[in-house]
Amino acid sequence: MDSQLRSNGSSPKPPADTVGRPSGRPRVAVRVERVVNGALAGETTAVLNATAAELLAAPGPVVDIIGGALRAPGAGVMTHWTLHELIRRSEVHEDLINSLTAANPLTRAAAARLCGAARLTDASIWIADMLSDPNPMVRDAAVRALGEMGGRRAVEALMANAERIPLYRLAITLSQAASDVDIEALMRAPADERAAVATVLACGMRGDLLRVSPLMGIAHDRRWPAAVRVAACKALATIGDRGAADGLKRLAHADPDPKVKDAADRAHRRLVKQAIDA
Repeated sequence: MDSQLRSNGSSPKPPADTVGRPSGRPRVAVRVERVVNGALAGETTAVLNATAAELLAAPGPVVDIIGGALRAPGAGVMTHWTLHELIRRSEVHEDLINSLTAANPLTRAAAARLCGAARLTDASIWIADMLSDPNPMVRDAAVRALGEMGGRRAVEALMANAERIPLYRLAITLSQAASDVDIEALMRAPADERAAVATVLACGMRGDLLRVSPLMGIAHDRRWPAAVRVAACKALATIGDRGAADGLKRLAHADPDPKVKDAADRAHRRLVKQAIDA
């Protein structure tokens, strides 16, 4: 899709199309950190004095700074709003979005990472399209970006492209992107076995204590495919709630499916070990 159509032609600047490989901590990261800290401290005139090309040349350090600010203890809606305003005020917003369709796959991947870290939700539709990019690095960057953004649109895009995403990467990303409501909906009506496995594993990765009872029900319910029941055992072990130990022990002793028995036994032993070590 033409980048000008995607940005409504509002930016006269061409998208950055090259990404360098700087060594050490690039200067742009130092500048970004200083400006971000200033903006979060209340400096309303703070301006990100860096071009999109500079940001795209050092995506890792810049992503760490922006993402770290949004994940910091106490960060909330105001932190998100402040960083959005900083990016828009600094006139790199459109160039970053335009770079999602750059010819260079390194640039596309870097743009996805930056848009995801900054949670530029207006870029999510374009990042969702990148899940079918021919370059695996770009696809991986798009998956991670949608995980950072979160929200219903991100979850729907991930599940629509589930076959293209490695199972554990899908589960990890769902654990980041999905809300409680999304998880509930996916558990009630998974699209297929793979979607069910990913959702169940995501519950474990979220440490979701509210899902212990439903997960135990899935583990014991022989109407579910064995792969989903095995995933439920793994999720229960990951959550680490000791109340699941007895149910897993019964499953390990009595279930006729050897894969489920083994998974339940491993999960039970893990919970027992955690109780001893506590």
